[in-house]
Amino acid sequence: AIHESELLTVPDGWKEPQFMKEDNPRGLLEESSFATLFPKYREAYLKECWPLVQKALGEIFINATLDLIEGSITVSTTKKTFDPYAIIRARDLIKLLARSVPFEQAVRILQDDMACDIIKIGTLVRNRERFVKRRQRLIGPKGSTLKALELLTNCYVLVQGNTVSALGPYSGLKEVRKVVLDTMKNIHPIYNIKTLMIKRELANNPDLRTQSWDRFLPNFRHKSLSKRQKPKKKKVKKEYTPFPPPQPESQVDRELASGEFFLRESEKRRRKMKEIKVKQAEALSRKQEERKKAFIPPKEKPAEKKTKKASTEDKLDIQAIKEKVKKAKNKKLGAPPPKPAAPPADGKKKKSRS
Repeated sequence: AIHESELLTVPDGWKEPQFMKEDNPRGLLEESSFATLFPKYREAYLKECWPLVQKALGEIFINATLDLIEGSITVSTTKKTFDPYAIIRARDLIKLLARSVPFEQAVRILQDDMACDIIKIGTLVRNRERFVKRRQRLIGPKGSTLKALELLTNCYVLVQGNTVSALGPYSGLKEVRKVVLDTMKNIHPIYNIKTLMIKRELANNPDLRTQSWDRFLPNFRHKSLSKRQKPKKKKVKKEYTPFPPPQPESQVDRELASGEFFLRESEKRRRKMKEIKVKQAEALSRKQEERKKAFIPPKEKPAEKKTKKASTEDKLDIQAIKEKVKKAKNKKLGAPPPKPAAPPADGKKKKSRS
């Protein structure tokens, strides 16, 4: 019995048989055609390589016309066309040529195992500067990132304006699309390239064909960006009430409450003047107090305590000096011999001083 996993895998060295004239001897029933516009800057190149394009398409019996006035290329089937998929390949060829892919690369789309993908990246990033930066990141320094991607996916990749054109086997195109879209989502292509390198190594091991590769693949985590700062004081929302707040009292309401509203005009004026005079008197007394402050002498600390402390300290110092002198005399380190009459004289002098 053949194992199920063996049925799902394509045998090594398998090649799809080519579609020949004998497979469809009567040709196609109706004419199909596709057209595409190309930019003005592409005109010179297309004019130069057009004979080669016609020759390549002529081999699969596809008719191609170049309209330089309108700026378009049209491909259509002929009575001799036998391969129904040939027109789709021709359509992809003119699409690639319009997207600045060189003819030598674009012509490979006519092969059976080749496919192409034109990835639109122009609308993925709003900010133009950011878009240019990320697109450059995909190309890398001196095109190294793009070259690595091409080698790992076996695809030809061209970054041009707002699109990325890729040409190669289906499995490779799938990877290219993922890398391109991730780069535009601000995931550096080097992470995906590293994963692709590991996958390539794992693919060489036949034992791992039926196993999950998750344990081997790196798990790149996003760096947690600084969270939004929360305010120190949180405002507590009041409970919703359907009733509006009470109306503030007007001047008239206040006057009615105090009975002032019913007074005569002259009485009102007299009251107002009285209030103003009271306020003025308060302000004047306040100012006078502030002026007087400058003439109030500051409180002095009592001077007696300081002198007492000083005297006690001096006494202590004198005694310490005396002891030091005595010690020096006792040691007699090169000092002259003490005179017997000297100590009483000191005492006398001290007595007279006191």
